[in-house]
Amino acid sequence: MEKRFYALFGFFGPLAAYISIGVSIVLSPWFSWESNALSDLGHAVKSEVASIFNFGLLLAGFLLMIYAVTAFRKHAKYTSICLLTSAFMIQLLATFDEVYGFLHYAVSVPHFIMLSITSIVYTIEKKSSLAMITLMIALGSWALYGMKICNFGVAVPETISKIVMLWIIYSAIKIYLNKETV
Repeated sequence: MEKRFYALFGFFGPLAAYISIGVSIVLSPWFSWESNALSDLGHAVKSEVASIFNFGLLLAGFLLMIYAVTAFRKHAKYTSICLLTSAFMIQLLATFDEVYGFLHYAVSVPHFIMLSITSIVYTIEKKSSLAMITLMIALGSWALYGMKICNFGVAVPETISKIVMLWIIYSAIKIYLNKETV
């Protein structure tokens, strides 16, 4: 029963991030997919939704950290260490928002890299095709952005990168239902 309870944290953690990002976008008519970063929503001085955006990231990181050291650790020992690090980095993004200038960038880039590493480790450890597919989609979006093939702002690959959280949600559901092969 305890394992099932903690599996819920792996579901509600990513959901908290998705909801706070979505609500922040809806409440920010100035937000543009062509010219903004998601982090612009969390700018403590310039954004009226910073508290919603940053609280959502802090909550998501907290819930995912609990998931990583409880139910998920028993499910995927090595990936849980990576997920714990990724979750902590989500909290750093909220703590060091754009007001902090380069410090925000210094935690933002490693955050996206760590999410990718977490997906790779899970793909290998659990032979998860879902983790590999979501990672390839995320990396593809960054490649399109970097090569300027598509005309969109950095918020687009940032948002698409969050797709990797789908395998985290899926793993939590499987653990909750006691069908752990993901």
